[in-house]
Amino acid sequence: MDLLSCGKVTVFPQPKAGTSIFTRNSRLNLHSGLSSLHSLKLSSGKYKLQLKSRVPSKKLQHPYALAARQDYPQNADLPRQYSKREKKPFPIPIVELRRAARARAKNRSGQPRRPVPPPKRGLLVKNLIPVAYDVLNARITLINNLKKLWKVVPVHACVFCNEIHVGPVGHRFKSCKGPDSAFRKGLHEWTNAALEDILLQVEAYHLFDRLGKRIRHDERFSIPRIPAVTELCIQAGVEIPEFPTKRRRKPIIRIGRKEFIDADESDLPDPDPPVPLKPILTEIPDSEIVAPSNEEETVLLAEETLQVWEKMRGGARRLMMMYPVRVCGYCPEVHVGPSGHKAQNCGAFKHQQRNGQHGWQAAVLDDLIPPRYVWHVPDVNGPPLRREFKSFYGQAPAVVEICVQAGAAAPEQYKPTMRLDVGIPTSIREAEMVV
Repeated sequence: MDLLSCGKVTVFPQPKAGTSIFTRNSRLNLHSGLSSLHSLKLSSGKYKLQLKSRVPSKKLQHPYALAARQDYPQNADLPRQYSKREKKPFPIPIVELRRAARARAKNRSGQPRRPVPPPKRGLLVKNLIPVAYDVLNARITLINNLKKLWKVVPVHACVFCNEIHVGPVGHRFKSCKGPDSAFRKGLHEWTNAALEDILLQVEAYHLFDRLGKRIRHDERFSIPRIPAVTELCIQAGVEIPEFPTKRRRKPIIRIGRKEFIDADESDLPDPDPPVPLKPILTEIPDSEIVAPSNEEETVLLAEETLQVWEKMRGGARRLMMMYPVRVCGYCPEVHVGPSGHKAQNCGAFKHQQRNGQHGWQAAVLDDLIPPRYVWHVPDVNGPPLRREFKSFYGQAPAVVEICVQAGAAAPEQYKPTMRLDVGIPTSIREAEMVV
């Protein structure tokens, strides 16, 4: 195996005598030179290997150590899919949160109080307003590009379940759990997919006042619901006339733990009408979508789609660090705001015991923007996926798989789950011989 293909390679000076040649704890035992490279398994981290020259050279006055760095593991499993009877785990375990709270209380004694972040005082984070506009425009660009790639790369959806497949022919895996799946022996019945099958529409209530009272159960139909990413961008500073929101120019005044009053802004000049900081793009109607004319244009469109996908996810991750987002631990309901709403519309497992109320907890990025994993097709022009070789195939988000089949290069962070380096057997006998 070529070491240079594992990742970035850096040359370091020879360490002093008595020091370890590894920069992390490892049980590997390298005896001489690179003779044990075959036992070095790729993993996330950095390794330093000592190079010993058996032939002395006058030009090589100082021996060097070679370090191979790999930021992502070679192969990785997909995120665990929890059943409907299981509650989602907290992003940070409760034990760790309590331990960190005790450590903060211990270190805070005798020290000045830390300033409260602007969102908790009713203000905006100025440097995140351009990021919010970029996330919203990236989402709209992603939708428009997917509509164009959709005419080039076929996408199939099962009639009875929510599984989709990207490729010319749907797979034959017996994984359907929809109605009457036992009569079909778990086989899928494929049809043309829609955009909502690729990009799951996660909606949330639009809040006029982010710090106002929580939404009651009887208000659940009077408050509009919009995409959760759009609501996050609005709370971060995006101005959309159709969805007005309250903007404060002075921080709120706390009069209790959960009570506050707005500061007097009469001494300030009259506010200007809200004007978007950047022009907001619009979605292209389906009747005006034009497919790429040639292969080169398709590849460029696929690469642009991957860029806006990462831009949307990266920007949303930055916004979620300052503007809290909540998710129900039992169902996919998402609420953008400091505390969840009181609408009793949770229909998950044992919702009768909770009177339909949601179990709110901190959300992660995949709750706001679900990646929607699909099977990766190693060769689009080759034979279709076979159920006997299911363990050899990898998976990737549907957006990434569409772009890869359109000609774009697979991003590094998705290669571990796509299993690009795993060889596909040519026969069942060869598959049975794999250990």
